[in-house]
Amino acid sequence: MDVAKNWKDYEILDMADGEKLERWGDVVLIRPDPQIIWKEKTYPEKWKQANARYNRSSSGGGGWKYLKKVPANWQVHYKDLTFNIKPMGFKHTGLFPEQAVNWDWMIEKIQNAKRPIKVLNLFAYTGGATVACSYAGAQVCHVDSSKGMTTWAKENIASSGLADRPVRFIVDDVVKFVNREIRRGNQYDGIIMDPPSYGRGTNGEVWKFEENIADLVALCTKVLSDKPLFFLINSYTTGISSTVLENILRLNITKHGKFSHGEVGLPMTDSKLVLPCGIYGKWEG
Repeated sequence: MDVAKNWKDYEILDMADGEKLERWGDVVLIRPDPQIIWKEKTYPEKWKQANARYNRSSSGGGGWKYLKKVPANWQVHYKDLTFNIKPMGFKHTGLFPEQAVNWDWMIEKIQNAKRPIKVLNLFAYTGGATVACSYAGAQVCHVDSSKGMTTWAKENIASSGLADRPVRFIVDDVVKFVNREIRRGNQYDGIIMDPPSYGRGTNGEVWKFEENIADLVALCTKVLSDKPLFFLINSYTTGISSTVLENILRLNITKHGKFSHGEVGLPMTDSKLVLPCGIYGKWEG
């Protein structure tokens, strides 16, 4: 497992009984997590630090209960990168801190390439990978079907001092956009995708991970450059093995390179416990 252990502004303080107690800068949140099936709290007293707790509703969804004052939004830093955080519906904060291991990997690949690199970030959300690749010096095309998430990504780019970097923000259905790029003859040295388990595009297009991921990867190989640097698939879809993601890449990428797969996770402070958070499959040239 690749563990994101280089954070200073984020940490898991404790986790038990389906919840994690986590610090985002100066704000401490309690959020549900289905992987935490054990009951025992390691540090019961720490739970009193919480500013807010996300409670699931028995009828679906849920909401935040504020125990102490919480700013409407605030910032956290990862090395030289800055991200804007705010409590959202359905427990999210706008950032997946475990992805820092992938940011580090992409930054190193781009900086060591010693040549101009173009990156395509699909299902790009609030732009964690967009910020990382832009920081590393790549030209980035950021694609997401949500206008609100794309606006948030622009704020993260600006907060990280990268507003003058070449980043192209596209609000569109991913499949439609890639098809247009194929027709235009545009190519990319790196492709990142973080597709949802289920979703809808800008015009109601339905996305189902198990049904659509293989076709999307095959489509995206048509916009890979002659000297590609990497292809990364992230997933949080329950029941899918990381080996499956590597298999899909192997079936579609014929260029010489290294294939790998694995989990990403977050460590708990002052503990040997690690929270598994998602999976990846990747190819690197």
